[in-house]
Amino acid sequence: MIFSIIAIIAIIVIVVTNQKNFGKLPSGDRLARVEASPNYKDGKFVNQIETPQLTGDKSYPEVMYDFLFKKAKDISPTEAIPAIKTDLKAIDDSSEVFVWFGHSSLYIQTSGLKMAVDPVFYSAAPFSFMNKGFKGTNIYKPDDLPNLDYLIITHDHWDHLDYETIKQLKNRINKVVCPLGVGEHFEYWGFDVDNIIELDWNEDANLDNGMKITSLPARHFSGRGLNSKKTLWTSYMLQSNDKNIFLSGDSGYGPHFKKIKEQFGTIDLAFLEDGQYGENWKNIHTMPYELGKVVEELSPIRVMAIHNSKFALANHPWYAPLDNVYNVSKEQGFNLITPKIGDIVSLNDVEQTFDKWW
Repeated sequence: MIFSIIAIIAIIVIVVTNQKNFGKLPSGDRLARVEASPNYKDGKFVNQIETPQLTGDKSYPEVMYDFLFKKAKDISPTEAIPAIKTDLKAIDDSSEVFVWFGHSSLYIQTSGLKMAVDPVFYSAAPFSFMNKGFKGTNIYKPDDLPNLDYLIITHDHWDHLDYETIKQLKNRINKVVCPLGVGEHFEYWGFDVDNIIELDWNEDANLDNGMKITSLPARHFSGRGLNSKKTLWTSYMLQSNDKNIFLSGDSGYGPHFKKIKEQFGTIDLAFLEDGQYGENWKNIHTMPYELGKVVEELSPIRVMAIHNSKFALANHPWYAPLDNVYNVSKEQGFNLITPKIGDIVSLNDVEQTFDKWW
């Protein structure tokens, strides 16, 4: 009987993980490139420094049990998150702006290019009924975005790469920029391989209109199914003639931040991960007590905290990341911007201010 149960469970797992939304692992020429990467060792990508995913004395099942059944107070808001429905398609093509959709999802318009970063408009999980956004945060859908010159993906976790969103955007995306190995998902989902730009750490690509994007290290991991770290995770620097924009992706603290500052000098705007943290996985997400150190080492002209205010993926109050970064900004004196979901933020106006809306 026990063997029959195990067999049934195995069949269910195989059927589920072979659904289209799980994507596909690198193969063929792409796998050969993955295996040749200096960041790929013993069958998986590795961080620059040793990074155990679990750091406490609890096992993964214990951590999941705590998350599911010992939820922190205010892990989700009781009222709708304040949000503004902006007509993105009506924004002038020459405008230098960005709009945040909650969590790590962004629309950036600069140098005449229209880009979306990690757009997740449906669910941060394999199934649509799981990990839906907080009330008020799901007012944007793929149809609200204009045609995109570039879709930029930092890694393939569900809260950064949403299959339903990508499927609906597919015919309105010119090119995809993604970490090494992640292109396999996009090719499997019907994207032309010639329109997929895959980057290893410290590789760059020239975009249109004089823009450049550089893939940079992050301290995290990847995976959409049972296999982890078969694709790369990354941060990026977006460079135009007059500004550098840093996209942190998901990342715990590490020596890479200081090196990024040394490499690029002035950073005009840094989108920094701040949320979904926990002591049991403190290596792979920025902890509140390390956020100030990240800002100090990058020393950007402006900072925006992302990876918060849409999904409950960790056991902390939903507003804690915003309180943390707000308090650190007062202590250290850096220029923190706190737009609501849907606010139009100027990339050039460093004096633009926002309410403490949370």
